[in-house]
Amino acid sequence: MPDPEFSVPAEFSAPDTRGLGGHPRGLTNLFFAEMWERFSYYGMRALLILFMVAPIATGGMGMDQKSAAQIYGNYTMASYMVCILGGYIADNFIGARRAVLIGGFIITAGHYTLALNSTATFYGGLILVALGTGLLKPNISTLVGGLYSSNDERRDAGFSLFYMGINLGAFAAPLVTGWLAQSEEFRTLLIGWGLDPAHSWHWGFGAAGVGMTAGMWVYIRRIDWIKHIGNPPAPGSHKPWAKLFFVAVGTLALLGLMMLSDYEPRIAYIIYAIPVAGVIYFGIILKDEDSRRLAAILIFFIAAIVFWAVYEQAGSSLTLFADELTRNEIGSWKFPSSYFQSVNAIFIVAVAPIFAWLWIWLGHRQPSTPFKFALGLGFMGLSFALMMPASQLTAAGRVSPWWLVGVYFLQTLGEMCLSPVGLSTMTKLAPARLVGLVMGIWFLAMSLGNKLAGVIAEDFASTNPQALSNFFFQQTIVVAAATLALFLLTPWVRRLMGKHHH
Repeated sequence: MPDPEFSVPAEFSAPDTRGLGGHPRGLTNLFFAEMWERFSYYGMRALLILFMVAPIATGGMGMDQKSAAQIYGNYTMASYMVCILGGYIADNFIGARRAVLIGGFIITAGHYTLALNSTATFYGGLILVALGTGLLKPNISTLVGGLYSSNDERRDAGFSLFYMGINLGAFAAPLVTGWLAQSEEFRTLLIGWGLDPAHSWHWGFGAAGVGMTAGMWVYIRRIDWIKHIGNPPAPGSHKPWAKLFFVAVGTLALLGLMMLSDYEPRIAYIIYAIPVAGVIYFGIILKDEDSRRLAAILIFFIAAIVFWAVYEQAGSSLTLFADELTRNEIGSWKFPSSYFQSVNAIFIVAVAPIFAWLWIWLGHRQPSTPFKFALGLGFMGLSFALMMPASQLTAAGRVSPWWLVGVYFLQTLGEMCLSPVGLSTMTKLAPARLVGLVMGIWFLAMSLGNKLAGVIAEDFASTNPQALSNFFFQQTIVVAAATLALFLLTPWVRRLMGKHHH
């Protein structure tokens, strides 16, 4: 008899195989909608820290590196932290399908606001993009999970294909926005049109808005393919307005505390310790099935924080390394430094189908979820270990671009072992009534990891090769320790997950 919390609707009595690669056709809609949404996000992210540190004379904001890293970390943290609120609103008020629609329109408005040339519109645009992401990001993943029953072996493969869509957008975005913002060719065009070439950054931000507009068009055009999932609560059902107020206040309070940690680091230590206390409480003190699942979720939450703290430096310390210390040329071809942010996406698009096929081929023999997470952390640690000799070589001048290509390849392998698997696992472990909220908690891990990435990037030292090597070495050691701990805990975590350990 099926688990009542994960009972399968009638629509799944005969699995839908009309979509991409024999998956439900709703995956095709969500694949392309998310592809364009991520085009907008990564197109903007590719420029963000470079725009902030660029001199005012060239159209930038002229910030120092530490201030720019703080703003970058706080913005990316906020984008994912409000996913808790977005998930709760979808669960209890408007449903995941409508939350994605509203969130998408807010993101679109945010990108077009960033295209305007003023300090006020810069910060206003970031706020709008963060709020819209909070509604869209957890709920589009919830919709993907809703396309499959909990025991459908296509599930992890479906999330891997969905992840490939994300990275098609992430691949194209920096090439487009980077060319508009940084290339001499486009600035020459602007001069020929009688426009100020220093405003090229805002053309890049505007292109991200065009991408988001395309994503919303795709989503609305095929929304009937997902009409059976993501519905709001039944008409007349109780609306927990008071709880919504407390969730909103709690989210804002946590966001404010993490921003205050820029000035008082002990606040951050306390917040990062909370999930550890939760694992002890739910996994050791309480013994019921739901508590064990929550303990497993929190263990994956902690592992994800460590993973994203390293991975998300692609937009901060690795971007600065690419811009200041890497030869941005292959043969006679010179390219903007922002192009490096497409490399990870190229690898994802190449290997995602391989991972999707691998999980299906292995079936019940595939590694357990905690083992996949540990592999993901291991590859991430190796990527920063590779940055150590690259840092030493900067003493002789700019280094080959192939160092960063190697780093992004290792990070891609780690990402495929952890991120799409994590999305799938959260939708399996969460009680049906709380899937949106649990997805919000998953994105909270990304939020705290993003914040930590920004804090770490403040210590990036482009003028001191030895200090730079030590910068990457310290992070390699921390990730290696987390990897070993998760390998050792794998048997216990599998017990906590029960029948959902794959």
